[in-house]
Amino acid sequence: MSQKTQVAIVGAGPAGLLLGHLLRAEGIDCVVVERQSPEYVLGRIRAGVLEQITTDLLQRLGLDERLNKEGLLEEGFCLADGERLIRINTYELTGKHVTIYGQTEVTRDLMDAAEDRGLEIIYEVSDVALHDIESDAPYLTYDKDGKEHRIEARFIAGCDGYYGPSRQAIPVSVAREFERVYPFGWLGILADVPPCHDELIYANHENGFALASMRSKVRSRYYIDVAMTEKVEDWSDARLWDELAVRLGPDAAANITRGPALEKSIAPLRSYVFEPMQHGSLFLAGDSAHIVPPTGAKGLNLAASDVHYLSEAFAGFFNRNDNDAVSGYAKKALSRVWKSERFSWSLTKLMHRFPDDGPFERKMQVAELGYIASSQAAQKSIAENYVGLPV
Repeated sequence: MSQKTQVAIVGAGPAGLLLGHLLRAEGIDCVVVERQSPEYVLGRIRAGVLEQITTDLLQRLGLDERLNKEGLLEEGFCLADGERLIRINTYELTGKHVTIYGQTEVTRDLMDAAEDRGLEIIYEVSDVALHDIESDAPYLTYDKDGKEHRIEARFIAGCDGYYGPSRQAIPVSVAREFERVYPFGWLGILADVPPCHDELIYANHENGFALASMRSKVRSRYYIDVAMTEKVEDWSDARLWDELAVRLGPDAAANITRGPALEKSIAPLRSYVFEPMQHGSLFLAGDSAHIVPPTGAKGLNLAASDVHYLSEAFAGFFNRNDNDAVSGYAKKALSRVWKSERFSWSLTKLMHRFPDDGPFERKMQVAELGYIASSQAAQKSIAENYVGLPV
């Protein structure tokens, strides 16, 4: 079976769905294919701090009703150094908010609106393969219900994550990969309990890193860093709550409400960028092209800026007969990607204890946190990066 479209999108996570909606709003035909079921996609537990680029795109699409009702506007966040909370007043320093609204909820809103907006999503496909990506007539094939299907398109957008087939379709001869694997993971617990603080707390403690965050006023997400040799089953809920109370410090600990875990897991951390983000008629967006450590909450927001640039490029090509519109996508996207990678890497380095670090590196962390506490200029730099750099 075969069908034709203007843009074939691989992956129905938030990047692929958001791109699909932006293209449909421009009158551009597109089809999304996804190997998992809708329930599986919604079951992924992910970040929940949205930059203005992400909320602006949802607002432009008219898909922000639940976001406006349930999202929590944040005017700042805190760095803890074991003795004090250093508050970064992001709104005062930049005039911008971030919004707490779970990635799962963003995905749900995009899914629910797809049928009414004419966005075709084909779930539970297998053996997706990309063909002729160096030509002007690429196509992809996939299997569903025992039959092979083919989608012919002018462009293919790979929004299928790190393990998807899109990036792998780019020849090794032109590929460049940049990676830093971190020597620890984040052990996280999600629980239906009120947050211990009304803003996020990133803590650097002698025992290691901790993060207090939230998904809503009644659902909290906490993390500590652990060695990758640790196992989730060795961390009872009680042990994890005890360790969080120590690392977050006495003020935050006094306000922690404990509860049973809805979800508990260990996520590895790495920084990764793949270049080029365009090859022939194939374009990469989101985790298929880059991964950031969750420190700083850039993953979803980088995907949003990618698809913002990509939708503008496709709109220029199809709607304004601008054949050069697509050629600038990779340069624009990668400029913002590398700046966000820098911020996530620097915040990770500042707030974590690395196994090879000695007394000198620890003194550097203490000095840097002391400087941040006393310098509005340093706080403004952090705030600008945290709320999201311009697109």
